Amino acid sequence: MSSHSSDSMPAVSRSVKDLRENVSSWRKHGLKVAFVPTMGALHEGHLSLVELARNKADKVVASIFINPRQFAAHEDLDTYPRNETEDLMKLVTAGCDLAFLPDAEEMYPQGYSTSVAVDGLSRDLCGLSRPHFFGGVATVVCKLLNQCQPDIAIFGEKDYQQLLVIKRMVRDLDMPVSIIGGPIIREEDGLAMSSRNAYLSSAEREVAGKLNRIMTSAINEIATGADIQVTLQRATNTLLTEGFDRVDYFELRRKADLSFIDKGTLPAAQLDTARLFAAVIIGKTRLIDNMPLSGT
Repeated sequence: MSSHSSDSMPAVSRSVKDLRENVSSWRKHGLKVAFVPTMGALHEGHLSLVELARNKADKVVASIFINPRQFAAHEDLDTYPRNETEDLMKLVTAGCDLAFLPDAEEMYPQGYSTSVAVDGLSRDLCGLSRPHFFGGVATVVCKLLNQCQPDIAIFGEKDYQQLLVIKRMVRDLDMPVSIIGGPIIREEDGLAMSSRNAYLSSAEREVAGKLNRIMTSAINEIATGADIQVTLQRATNTLLTEGFDRVDYFELRRKADLSFIDKGTLPAAQLDTARLFAAVIIGKTRLIDNMPLSGT
């Protein structure tokens, strides 16, 4: 809705009070506010969400907060990539007006004891191997939306299950914000951009690029009438023979509610109701991806 360019850093708020004062001053001028929450280590995928926000609102807030509540004890909270200065420079280039950078004490002060759980949608896919994850996500996003009080908030479709969980939470809790999904941004070989891609060795990165090809092949087979169960099993076997260490899941689901589609074939009229979801492990890195069946 408005253009933006600057060579300087965006304004930074580190407290909820300061964040709300900034947003309130914009609202007094009738400005529409968009919000993009991130955990930092920003790449083109994140920046595409900021640019989408810029096109849909007058002011853009982006947060950087590595949320400890969505990491299990054995996961990569301590090693998750961090580079605040570089992230802030990227944000201003993409059109961010205000960066919200709270610390853990600001988000979860001493005595904090509330959590948000979205049942159903959180249970399977990533919820099976990371049962703590969606409760941590729902809690922090609920807090961030209440803290910023934006008109719209934008989340990437790479984390499609997360996007549905957040949409359901916002609907169920009557939160006055529109949730918008931003398209997946991919590397040249099709690998979905992710901050965790930085963990991959050069050999692992070469293997990781095969995920897109194997998913695309499975989608094309299902779209042209192949048996779903046979196709998914064959693709899973291919992932393992091509160098992935483990397949967490490789499943066809209905995009509206993540219900299983695992038998027979999919009629042409139902192709656009389905998405293929994958989570694979290579070395110490877990990669997730998803693709629609329509348009193949």
